[in-house]
Amino acid sequence: MIEITLMIVAYLLGSIPSGVWIGKAFFQTDIRNHGSGNSGTTNTYRILGKWAGTIVLVMDIAKGTIAALLPIWFGLTIHPMIIGLLAIIGHVYPIFAKFKGGKAVATTAGVALGAQPLFVLVMILLFGIILYTSSMVSLASVLTFIVAALTAFITGDWMFTLIVWLAMILVVVRHKENIARIRKGEENKVPFGLNQKK
Repeated sequence: MIEITLMIVAYLLGSIPSGVWIGKAFFQTDIRNHGSGNSGTTNTYRILGKWAGTIVLVMDIAKGTIAALLPIWFGLTIHPMIIGLLAIIGHVYPIFAKFKGGKAVATTAGVALGAQPLFVLVMILLFGIILYTSSMVSLASVLTFIVAALTAFITGDWMFTLIVWLAMILVVVRHKENIARIRKGEENKVPFGLNQKK
């Protein structure tokens, strides 16, 4: 069945370890051996700089969006979020990086963007506001996903809402160490916003 094929393709797309590949190809650095040890956008930004971080961000969002759009491009009736969910799983447990991936924030945003673009644009604005006021990517990520889950029902798309809730739980679990540091006032801050690290 073509749906199964697209699920496999979506998982493989999600499994592309953007930060790891960019780091090794252009900086001869495995970012998993530095900083937080995470292969996602935030650690790439900290270790490799803003340009590398931006490229990884775009790649991680794009692989989620492409995955969500696959059933639309093929004229299938299966919900885009179902296919996109496989990309999220691939990002967290990538076959190309020994199943040790990122925290799924950018890829999940990309998947949702393919299904409900207006809703996601509002969430991106919220993310930006929280990031600017706190200078903490982790706090902005967790709070934005919680708000997204609580408000997803307004889209009238119950499959979208269900998967956003699942994604929110995944993001919160993946950020449990960050949440502990936030509560202790020890979380890393980025050089951006009102509370940026001096």
